[in-house]
Amino acid sequence: MEAKNIKYDCTRGTVSNRSDEGELSCGFNGGCCKLSVFDWMCGIPDADSADLFEVRFKNTRKLYFKNDTGIQIHVGDIVVVEAVNGHDVGIVTLKGPIMRRQLKRNDINQDTYEFKKIYRKARVLDIERWQEAIAREHKTMIRSRQIASSLNLNMKIGDVEFQGDGTKAIFYYIADERVDFRQLIRQFAEEFKIRIEMRQIGARQEAGLIGGIGVCGQELCCARYMSDFQSITTQAARSQDLSLNPQKLAGQCSKLKCCINYEAAAYLDAQTNIPYVREPLDTLDGPAFLVKTDTLKGVMWFSYEQNSMTNMFPLEATRVKEIIKLNARGVKVESLLPVASEKSPEFVTAVGDDSISRFDEKQRSGGNNRRKKTVNRHHNNHNEGGRNENNRKA
Repeated sequence: MEAKNIKYDCTRGTVSNRSDEGELSCGFNGGCCKLSVFDWMCGIPDADSADLFEVRFKNTRKLYFKNDTGIQIHVGDIVVVEAVNGHDVGIVTLKGPIMRRQLKRNDINQDTYEFKKIYRKARVLDIERWQEAIAREHKTMIRSRQIASSLNLNMKIGDVEFQGDGTKAIFYYIADERVDFRQLIRQFAEEFKIRIEMRQIGARQEAGLIGGIGVCGQELCCARYMSDFQSITTQAARSQDLSLNPQKLAGQCSKLKCCINYEAAAYLDAQTNIPYVREPLDTLDGPAFLVKTDTLKGVMWFSYEQNSMTNMFPLEATRVKEIIKLNARGVKVESLLPVASEKSPEFVTAVGDDSISRFDEKQRSGGNNRRKKTVNRHHNNHNEGGRNENNRKA
């Protein structure tokens, strides 16, 4: 197998290779899949879900099918499945008892849902036609964008997905307003000679389709595991004391980052124990002004200098509540500055100890010492020789 003939398709999670004789082989590559699921219930027998399978298509589109044919199907098999018109080709990614949890997560009732059928495992001819349809997707997307621009439609075509048999294509588009694309569909049908389906998606869904790496260094959450998107407001950012900078709060979809909601509930719960300081604390040393608050630790930092972060000292939230109650009764508390304790051992930095020049300094100092020892040795030998000569003369 030559590396130049291998092609990786991370939109579907496949790796294909065409031999020198022209034979095409295609397999499942799970490391590239978006919205991948770890089957932690693998190997557990379950008769109720034995014939249910999750089939993956392009990007984040996954559907659930039923195997009524009785053929043995395993994870990673490329199968031909039922579609609205014709048939489609996808990859089996889940089976077994984990399917019941997946259906529950997607609000699908196993007893009432009409599962589509898995016809068979894909043959070589099915895979050939499937790969030919995939090869047309990029050119079709570029051409469709040109046609939409020529019609002056306020929309953006983000992705195109061909059906496995090559007779139908799904055009994913983004639009802020309602778009009348009847003329667009007619031109698409005349241009591409296929059936057209227009499917509107949001900005976050588009980011999940495309994928990418976030500022945290990990894969985007919408491409890794998120399938439903909750509304995100700036109030969630304010509750966490985040900078209200749009460039820092916005993700690759130009919307507020989904991860802002992850810790919002924890911060809102912790803020119930933080008192609201309307005015400075009244002490014998003067007013103490609130500088900042560590919500999760329940620590509030004050300073006797207004609008300054110098000479700050921490106070527990419970202690601040007590001081506020005393001030409300007109009682001034004693100095809030921490009592000076024994001087702790100073931290000795090791910066500079690993400098490469330290060898030169030691070598230089060692050379001077050796030179001094050599001079002293010659001087001592000269003195001893003079004493011996005097002794002989005497």
